[in-house]
Amino acid sequence: MDKKQTLEKLKALGLVAVIRGPSPELTLKMVDALVAGGVLGIEITYSTPNAAEVVRQLNVTFGDKIVLGMGTLTRPEQVEEALGAGAKFLVSPMGEPALCKAMVESGVPTMIGALTPTEIFAAYQMGSDVVKLFPGSLTGPAYVKALKGPFPYIPIMPTGGVSAANVGEWFAAGVFGVGAGSELCPPNLAKEGRFTEITQKAAEFVRAVQGAREQVKG
Repeated sequence: MDKKQTLEKLKALGLVAVIRGPSPELTLKMVDALVAGGVLGIEITYSTPNAAEVVRQLNVTFGDKIVLGMGTLTRPEQVEEALGAGAKFLVSPMGEPALCKAMVESGVPTMIGALTPTEIFAAYQMGSDVVKLFPGSLTGPAYVKALKGPFPYIPIMPTGGVSAANVGEWFAAGVFGVGAGSELCPPNLAKEGRFTEITQKAAEFVRAVQGAREQVKG
């Protein structure tokens, strides 16, 4: 997929699992469980041990079945490593200029993290395809709705504070999609080997996103 196709696919999915895995082995099993539940947007964060190698293995296992990216980039050199591992999109938690420049020049979809209106506009001006609203738990859907007044053209994707119970409110506010971490895939469930529960949570989340999308269209 080229950049435009990847962005279209991410928008169509509407949900990205943001995974901070406790170990490489458990992370791979977490992704297996999520995919079994229908979650096909996967972001492996650099908080995960051996994150790049995990992405390489996931590419071998799933190929184009999933849209696989890397997140929590904090240094420019991570861009090249992420691309080499096969990441199809890149996400940072903040707008550090050198990092953002490297991300935008990578040629893959970029999501730069921002919180305030000034940061959000700056991220978009730097070339972020979608602005990651982080931490979403500090704001909420009403904040996105307010931002859409001055910035109706900026695609926004909150991460943090998103649950199956409130995802409808986020989509009603006009988000591009949502990122979900522990609300979707709690690391403690992986540590306890409760992967069936992760699959159940994934299926519930996917249904909630689909329902939210249908309501917005309707």
